[in-house]
Amino acid sequence: MKNLAGDACSNRGSIHRQGNSYRELSLTAQNNKSSDRLYEETKSTATDDPEPQARCEALSIYNEPDQIEIEMTDEELMQAVCMGDRAAYQMLVKQHLKSISHYAYRLLGNQKDTEDITQEVFLRLWMNAKKWKSDKSKLTTWLHRIAHNLCIDYLRKHGRIQTQESFDEEDFASLPEAGEANDTGGDKLRLLQEAISTLPENQRSALTLCHYQGFSNKEAAAIMNISVKALESAIARAKRSLREQLTASQ
Repeated sequence: MKNLAGDACSNRGSIHRQGNSYRELSLTAQNNKSSDRLYEETKSTATDDPEPQARCEALSIYNEPDQIEIEMTDEELMQAVCMGDRAAYQMLVKQHLKSISHYAYRLLGNQKDTEDITQEVFLRLWMNAKKWKSDKSKLTTWLHRIAHNLCIDYLRKHGRIQTQESFDEEDFASLPEAGEANDTGGDKLRLLQEAISTLPENQRSALTLCHYQGFSNKEAAAIMNISVKALESAIARAKRSLREQLTASQ
């Protein structure tokens, strides 16, 4: 795969535009399948701020309607972003927004901070596109590393996670309603989330990356900038802590 730093801005091809609307963050932070699996198991570098004018430009593009529906690889889209292509940027936001917002939510615990951090991640994608090297990491790994650093910085400045008690109805439309037949599953999910929110940030992040975001241990370790052995140790301690908390709650 080509090195983006050398070749990213050499592609002069055009991108076809079509009209489709894309406006709001979707913050469906609960994945029932992953939560159930984890429940059973436990029971048995951020960069300097860009210039204000450039940030305003990136923010305006971030909020524009989506303009393309065409299959392109992350590398091709990033090459286009390096040339200032707004539609390519919107497509990358569309493809990676859900994953980044889910990760940020699981670390921060509330919608407002999640939206702020997620927006900052994609502003930095626009400003620092040339810094991504496709031969070093996948784009999703690079974006999660940015999100991780921003979340950790935020938590260290503002203190512990603050779990949100209520959410936008639209954001959590897929979750079971109160009174449905799967009340027990909802109780397990709530207890598990409460237990996860009490974990130290490194354990919570390691657990989230591997069990909810689908990264391998090697990829998660790279995102957190730790060794694979340290990551595995963090996950083991997290599971032990969750097991103790869930057992005590019964």
